[in-house]
Amino acid sequence: MICVLFSVFACKPSRKLPDLSQVKLELQVMHFEKAFFALDTNHLDKGLTDLNASFPGFSKDFLFNILGTTVDSAFKDSKTFISSYQSMYDSSKKIYADFEPISNEVLQGLKAVKYYYPQYPVPTKLVTFIGPINSYANIITTDALAVGLQMYMSKDYSLYHTDMGLQLYPEYISRRFDKSYIPVNCMKTIIDDMYPNKSLGKPLVEQMIEAGKRQYLLDLFLPNTADTIKTGYTAAQLTGCIKNEAEIWGFFVSNNFLYESNPDQTKDYMNDGPNTPALGDASPGMIGQFVGTRIVQKWIEKKGNISPEVLMQTAARQIFEESHYKPK
Repeated sequence: MICVLFSVFACKPSRKLPDLSQVKLELQVMHFEKAFFALDTNHLDKGLTDLNASFPGFSKDFLFNILGTTVDSAFKDSKTFISSYQSMYDSSKKIYADFEPISNEVLQGLKAVKYYYPQYPVPTKLVTFIGPINSYANIITTDALAVGLQMYMSKDYSLYHTDMGLQLYPEYISRRFDKSYIPVNCMKTIIDDMYPNKSLGKPLVEQMIEAGKRQYLLDLFLPNTADTIKTGYTAAQLTGCIKNEAEIWGFFVSNNFLYESNPDQTKDYMNDGPNTPALGDASPGMIGQFVGTRIVQKWIEKKGNISPEVLMQTAARQIFEESHYKPK
């Protein structure tokens, strides 16, 4: 068992941050929830028509894909949802009275995406909404990033601590339901769109490295965001991983887990959880992400100035072999 206690992701490959002031990009912020909860429930026919005119495309996505209604039940379901989630909307107005710091951080991330990937169709809209608690937190549409504020009401929000809330989202998950995670999760959505994760079923070390590649991109897109936010680990968990890096690596080597590909055997190291059972209560879940990130960092140190495209296109096995990763 590894006793886990921790600083910050140390020993990152040094790199000069790009000058994003030259990247021309505007982000239109649209608050769908304000328009939706302002609907007159006695005249929903006209209200939903006007809503669709104001939010073309997204209003239908919200009704049919997020709210899960149908053409026949749209009026009834909308009225019921407004009544049920009115208190959440009222709370959100206080939490998000000033959304600009969040949208500015998202904009900086999108500028970085455009800088490193000029051919990628960067979203030009950021749409916020409130959906059912068991619905989406982040979505990418043809021209927008959409953020479900019901998943970012702060870790102490009462609904998360009801029986239903805890069944859906244990506290190790809901502690991250904070607005500070919105920019990171927006960038994760972009990364998943650019590079769908196809590592499931591959050897564990390759899954780790693929997760590490994604963390490297997050660092490129949001270099000033705290590592605890980007990793999802607590400060103590992150510090403990750094302090015990050699022991963590030794655990995987001594148990011959690196080339294990059975999902039943690898899930504890690649899935979210309150901890990694084999490494003790103080360890983070998804600890393979930490190991993979360190391997990628080691490879980048050896290779020097590597573009993100080259990194993402390089086979995980090659990165592992060339990194000569062996923490002490």
